[in-house]
Amino acid sequence: MKTKLTILSAIMLSSSLLIAPSFSYAKLPVAVDGQQLPTLAPMLEKVTPGVVSIQVSGAKEVRRQVDPFEFFFGNPQRQQRSQKQPFSGLGSGVIIDASEGYVVTNNHVIQDAEKITITLEDGREYEAKLVGTDKESDIALLQVKAQDLVEVKLANSDLLRVGDFSVAIGNPFGLSHTVTSGIVSALGRSGLNIEGFEDFIQTDAAINQGNSGGALVNLNGELIGINTAILGASGGNVGIGFAIPSNMMKNLVDQIIEHGEVRRGSLGIEGRTLDAGIAKAQDIDLKQGAYVLRVVEDSAASEAGIKAGDVIVSIDKADIHSFPELRSKIATIGEGKKVKLGIYRDGQVKTVKVTLRGNNQASAAADKMHPMLQGAILESNSDVQGVRVKEVAERSPAARVGLEEGDVIMQVNRKRVKTINELARAVDDINGNIVFGVKRGDDSIFVLIQ
Repeated sequence: MKTKLTILSAIMLSSSLLIAPSFSYAKLPVAVDGQQLPTLAPMLEKVTPGVVSIQVSGAKEVRRQVDPFEFFFGNPQRQQRSQKQPFSGLGSGVIIDASEGYVVTNNHVIQDAEKITITLEDGREYEAKLVGTDKESDIALLQVKAQDLVEVKLANSDLLRVGDFSVAIGNPFGLSHTVTSGIVSALGRSGLNIEGFEDFIQTDAAINQGNSGGALVNLNGELIGINTAILGASGGNVGIGFAIPSNMMKNLVDQIIEHGEVRRGSLGIEGRTLDAGIAKAQDIDLKQGAYVLRVVEDSAASEAGIKAGDVIVSIDKADIHSFPELRSKIATIGEGKKVKLGIYRDGQVKTVKVTLRGNNQASAAADKMHPMLQGAILESNSDVQGVRVKEVAERSPAARVGLEEGDVIMQVNRKRVKTINELARAVDDINGNIVFGVKRGDDSIFVLIQ
């Protein structure tokens, strides 16, 4: 045994002389634009004053989830217990317009807040006014009245490449103006079920709780994204963070400023991400894109001449990798905007001009409105004067309360609803029992939710 250990030690020693340990770290470039870059300090000195810390406080309505069987075997008149509980929270924000005092952050940072206070890098504090929000993309716009603000210049996020260096600035765990660096790990991330519209920049720059709403910048100090989410079982950084691209954020903010709300754009197609199976079956010489399954009549797509079987490969010269990416970009660009789409058809790519219509069709997971609606997928469109139940999972809470596929929700406690947003607002305003007026075929029924 001693001989074997000696031989093993000799082999290890010999190997250590020949092979150096290998470590993989993102290394900063030696120069940018021909100028040596020994430190990020000069860039950060200009940018960090444009990043703010956000403190919020308020009271949330807390509802107790009730098993639906309690209703049948208990008191049918019993009201659901609910109460308001005070809360406070921390987050980050970015000044995007110094003259107007506009600060952008995440909707989840300020949701339900009754008081919003921002703190600048120099210690000044101001109470902020909420200008508008968009829950589905998790963007909120605030405004403060203050002098000598510093804004962060916006970059064109469509020009980002995987491997570009990135710097995250924010307020993690209340540690204001913390800076971390890394690279852009991936682009166009979707399907994470974090938000309704997902087109994330993925970065390995450390992002933690409190970084939400903060800045992700490039080495020129330009804003490439708004830090939004992290992926990790412990709720802390594991090297995978997500940011909303600056172009997407700007489109949404411009709509909020102009209209007071986000008016989503609609192309009027159904589709899926192009994969190897579709490409082979349809003899398509492409590896990525958004495959068009159906074009809605009298839509922006039909007007532009888009057909089923086309593959949308770009929007305004920016590559499209998947159908969810296309959906998110179209929805956030906004109603009435003109875009140029790259369309692959019959072995060739051509450009078509499209004027986006209003978003007259939307779908959403119903559990975001109420826990007893879990398992239902709802949709609203101009052809149905109500909210249609598109799917109901078997044995789900939504199925147990009595909802069925094909139902159309027309009323909430006798209040008429026509869209998902109207339904969500109506449900949110109710503290007790909820009664849906539902059209099922030729019948009208009521569905009780506790």
